[in-house]
Amino acid sequence: MTEQTQTPRRKVGILARLRSWFLTGLLVTAPVLLTVYITWTAVQLIDSQVAGLLPWVSQNSFTSLPGVGLIIGAVIITLIGAVAAGFLGRWIIRLGESILNRMPVVRSIYGAIKQILETVISTQSDAFREVILVEYPRRGLWVIGFVTGSTKEEVARRISGNMVNVFVPTTPNPTSGFLLFCPRKDLIFMDMSVEDAVKLVVSGGIVTPPDDGAKRGSAKSSATARAAPLAAAKKKVPAKSPTTKKSLAKKVATKKKAAKKTAGRRS
Repeated sequence: MTEQTQTPRRKVGILARLRSWFLTGLLVTAPVLLTVYITWTAVQLIDSQVAGLLPWVSQNSFTSLPGVGLIIGAVIITLIGAVAAGFLGRWIIRLGESILNRMPVVRSIYGAIKQILETVISTQSDAFREVILVEYPRRGLWVIGFVTGSTKEEVARRISGNMVNVFVPTTPNPTSGFLLFCPRKDLIFMDMSVEDAVKLVVSGGIVTPPDDGAKRGSAKSSATARAAPLAAAKKKVPAKSPTTKKSLAKKVATKKKAAKKTAGRRS
């Protein structure tokens, strides 16, 4: 007779349960509270700045409503963009840029900010739209990077091959990092979105996004497996070659001649 040994269950104390509940509640409420706090602070900051820049806005009572300054700022920026799209607006912009380019320190700051914004906002640019893996800083070690565009101008002229610009962010602050000029063939392009890659970098690898590529691959393979029997059933019989047709015709003619001879003998 065999004795079944059962491991006794470890009882969880009330303090351990309270600690577990507290940590669970913290994980649920902390992201929500931080999001609300940061959003509210940004709205208040923009409201105060708009009210300070426009005296006629600060004198009205409706500006006490939160978010009014944000809406007014968005409307003003949109109107400036509409004016800048016209001939007069482009002439004013060229005049202002010519004045700024004559200032030694200001032109460097203005040029850098303008290039960054044009790269990020432009719809024709592929900046931060592709997530890649690159071997860095040595063989066997891989890091996540973002393709910021194709290598151009003097760098492309001095380096042969299909090169791309890769930004490798640091953890946990992805706003700083390293710029690498890498051959496209040495990169592994991932199915991961930019948002998921940023979460992975900021969390230091704790937050791992789901593998959407594996799901698509399994769905594609299952669809192929389901379609295979149908394709086999619909597969046509291969056409007979001319040689096979001639041999069959000869056999039929021979059978007809034999049948005629047999009928003549009987008669």
